[in-house]
Amino acid sequence: MTDLVSPLNAGVRKREVLGWALYDFANSGYTTVVLTAVFNAFFVGVVAGNQPWATLAWTLALAASNLLLMMIMPLLGAQADRHASKKRWLGLSTGGCVLATAALAMVGPGDVALAMLLIVLSNAFYSVGESLTAAFLPELATAEGMGRVSGWAWSLGYFGGMLTLGLSLAHVLQAKAAGQTAAQFVPVTMLITAGVYGLAALPTFVLLRERAVPRVHAGLAWAQVWQRQREVWAAARVHVDFVALLQCTFAYQCGISVVIALAAVYAEQVLGFGQTETMMLVFLVNIAAAAGAFVLGHLQDRFGHQRLLATTLLGWIVMTVLAFLARDRSLFWLAAVLAGLCMGSSQSAGRAMVGLLAPGGRVAEYFGLWTFATRLAAIVGPVSYGLVVWLTAGQHRLAILSTALFFAAGWWRLRRVNLARGRAVALA
Repeated sequence: MTDLVSPLNAGVRKREVLGWALYDFANSGYTTVVLTAVFNAFFVGVVAGNQPWATLAWTLALAASNLLLMMIMPLLGAQADRHASKKRWLGLSTGGCVLATAALAMVGPGDVALAMLLIVLSNAFYSVGESLTAAFLPELATAEGMGRVSGWAWSLGYFGGMLTLGLSLAHVLQAKAAGQTAAQFVPVTMLITAGVYGLAALPTFVLLRERAVPRVHAGLAWAQVWQRQREVWAAARVHVDFVALLQCTFAYQCGISVVIALAAVYAEQVLGFGQTETMMLVFLVNIAAAAGAFVLGHLQDRFGHQRLLATTLLGWIVMTVLAFLARDRSLFWLAAVLAGLCMGSSQSAGRAMVGLLAPGGRVAEYFGLWTFATRLAAIVGPVSYGLVVWLTAGQHRLAILSTALFFAAGWWRLRRVNLARGRAVALA
């Protein structure tokens, strides 16, 4: 019966939802090519020359980027809510990420400082856009349809990642046939990624409407912003289910951040994958993730967001164990497919649950708190992995196995979330 009811709010047209979902299509190439499949391994192996500190340097660059985001996102979230300016800030963050990604084409062997600076900027701009586009979800979808609509966008996003990765892979194969090295062909993949991001995001700004109404006309000073954030956190403390969801999100996003940032590094350093094989692996992961986001997005509206998220967190634990045990590539490919399925469903379910628990009129602020949790996780997860590798003299297997603890903590904390009670608090 649920499938017969429109998942969209009154007055929302399908093309507007398509425009919103196309932003996920546009920005997924950044995480797929820059953070997951190409530039991370290029940084460790070529830019940093496989130095013992290379993996830690990569994770510290991501940590610095996310720390910057945690500092600026409260201001942006508050301003976007007060002035109904989510779309304007989304445009600025998109332009910033596209330019910084294109600038990565200038990075070559030994340019460690330049590479780290551009990763800090590009990842911060990307994350601002991710948070702002997520804040549109409650304006577009009904409470009963958020899982489906979120799943559509995540699924379409993975196809965008596959498009960017496919174009990059085609260039890499052609360049290798011509005898080029990674220092020659990887910069071109950065230009491809920036180009697809910029072009594919254009329909979002044409089709998506800013439905929020400005609450005030005056801006906020930094002191007011942080005072407002203290008020939001104080209010959130009595919203116990939202707080429990943030704690759950932080825990499992620590693990997901490790997979996104370091899967290619693990494949190359532990199992000897080459650049082309790594890109094929990530391509397969995106196919599985698209299927997981789309199919399980429908199932979570029928069987419950919380139940589906709990199931995928158990799947993540199994994936980390398989990656640890893999001595040949076939078992690692199986772990990668499972990671893709879990990736799509867990990301979609998490965003939908935040949309259900965010009070009306403060949606961007609450998604800002969600972004705070995910960005803190993006610091703790990869840096903990990098520290384990560094302290154990290169034991990537122990580092990936330790990641299972994050998913287990997320599963345990999710049990404390009462979604119906939290939804009632949000509506009140």
